[in-house]
Amino acid sequence: MARIVRRSEFELTEQRSRFYAAAVPAASLDEVKKLLAVQKKKFHKARHHCWACRVRDDNGNIVEQARDDGEVGKPGMKMLELLRHNDLEGLLVVSRIFGGVKLGPGGVGRAFRDAAAGALRGLG
Repeated sequence: MARIVRRSEFELTEQRSRFYAAAVPAASLDEVKKLLAVQKKKFHKARHHCWACRVRDDNGNIVEQARDDGEVGKPGMKMLELLRHNDLEGLLVVSRIFGGVKLGPGGVGRAFRDAAAGALRGLG
């Protein structure tokens, strides 16, 4: 399994909503919490910060978590699937600034996934 070793960011605009994605190195759940706080501060106008992580616990076992932060379309799980599919450890987080057009569950899920995938592509 590979680790995300450097930060990669990607921005996506979907029907006036802006999605700011970051793939970030994270080694523990404590580190994930700190990194999420940084993302929330950076994008303080965003109402939703969906994320997924794969990190190791103290025993070296993989721990997976995903959060939708009140969004529809299960974006946290879609991002966790991206981490699993690419066999990566680290954090994927996407912050959405609502643009006034409702995308529906399918559109929201796709937009979060596409933004997160863009951040992963930036890793090279």
